This record gives sequence, structure tokens and C-alpha cells, in this order.
Amino acid sequence: MKLLLAPALVVASSLAGRRWGPALAGTLVALPIVAGPILAITCLEHGRVFAARAAAASLLGLVTLALFAVVFALLARAPRTGHWAVALPLAWLVCLIADLALSRLPVPPVVALCLSLAATVAGAKALARTRSGSAAGAAAGVTGSAARRTPWWDLPARAAATALLVTAVTTAAAHLGPDLTGVLAPFPIGTSVVAAFALAQGGATVAMATLRGVLLGLWGFAAFCFLVAELVEPLGGGQAFGVAVVCTLALQVTVGRLRAVTAARREFAAYGR
Repeated sequence: MKLLLAPALVVASSLAGRRWGPALAGTLVALPIVAGPILAITCLEHGRVFAARAAAASLLGLVTLALFAVVFALLARAPRTGHWAVALPLAWLVCLIADLALSRLPVPPVVALCLSLAATVAGAKALARTRSGSAAGAAAGVTGSAARRTPWWDLPARAAATALLVTAVTTAAAHLGPDLTGVLAPFPIGTSVVAAFALAQGGATVAMATLRGVLLGLWGFAAFCFLVAELVEPLGGGQAFGVAVVCTLALQVTVGRLRAVTAARREFAAYGR
């Protein structure tokens, strides 16, 4: 589950990004396809109480995931840190420091949910302030040209990089207890791969569009972690994860439709002027 689901999602989101734009790729890769299996296996191996604490801590991990998106996007725009090999380790370092700090913060799931949603909103606003007027059109154009130039090894490399990162993070997290395991579960594994390839192949504009999509996808991620934290003890693993998955997908579809309606209204208003 850890090694196959995450690479498959990264490949699928990459293909979707080539077809429909980098924002969709970011939204797809933000789904709990990595953290979900980690929490499920944690529940099977260590029991419901352990899984509930880990899921609650995962909500705090979403705060650092939003922080990663903002830091990587800002580094990608700077001349000295604009290369993915520089931006990615620096963003990881910030994310890990924040994870270690938040793992020592014992808060109930409701408070952790509010913190994760607040971080998502703040991150989206931070990226919106750095967006230029022509960014959307530039991103679409760069994405299309980048997709035509991608070498044959592009998708296998993304899948392999994701598998290696999943192995490293889960191996380390397995011995760290429920709080740190949960905080590390949403570590930007698939996000790192997609964002790094977007920066390398399409530049800072495409990377930023991808990361804006990641922030939009965190709403469903937060709902998933919160529901697992609240339901896994009274309902058991199977029912709790089933309810969480259904609600997450429903929320993502609803958010997507609201975004489409809002964009259509803005376009109509601009056309009317």
C-alpha cells in the first residue's frame, strides 16, 4: 500500500496535470493517498487508540504541509534558490523543524482541525499575493510545452522518487510513537515530487500553480484525518476509514464545483465590463 498507491497517484496526477493544468495535479496529489495507508497500517499494527492519536496529530502535519507549499513556491521564485535541488531540501528542512515542534503540541482534534484549515487559508492567500496578472495563462502555456518535451523516463522517475521517499519516511516514523508518526504522515512526499518536476520542467510559474492546487486539496485531507481521529475508536478501522474516504471525495467534488462556479462568474463579470 505504501509503495504502490503513492507512486500511482503521482503518475496519475502528473498525467492529469499535462491534460488539464498544474492546479489539478496539485489538488490530486494533496489527497491522503500516502497518509491514508500509513494511518490504516498503523491502526492494524498498533490498535485504535494509537491510530486515533496519530490521525489527530496528522492534522497538525497539514499545517507544515501548507508551510512547505508556501516556502517552496517562494524559494522557486528567488534567483539563488530557484533550482529544485536547492529549493526542495530547504523546504524539507523547514517542514521537518515545524513537524518536530508541532509533535510536542498536545491539542484535541477539533483544535488541530482549526489550525490546519487556518494554515491552508493563510497559505493560499500568501501564494495569491505573489501571483502576477498573467500567471494563469503563462502556466497553461508552459505546461503544454513542457508536456510535449518530457523524456520517456519522466513518469518512471516520478514513481521511483515517490516510492523512495515513502520508504524513508515510513521507516523512520514507525519507531517514533503516535504523535510524531501522525505529524510525519502528511509529509510532502508526492507533493515534493510533483512540485520539483513542475519547477524543473515548467519553471516557477508552473510550480506555484501546482502548489496552489495542493492547498486547495488540503480541505479534503483535513476532513479525512479529523474523521479518522474521531471515529476509529468507536467504529473500528474499516468503518471509520470508509466514512472518511467517502466524505473526503464528496468534499473535494463540492469544492471543485464551487471553484468552477466562482471562476465562471468572474469570467462573465469581466466579459460584461
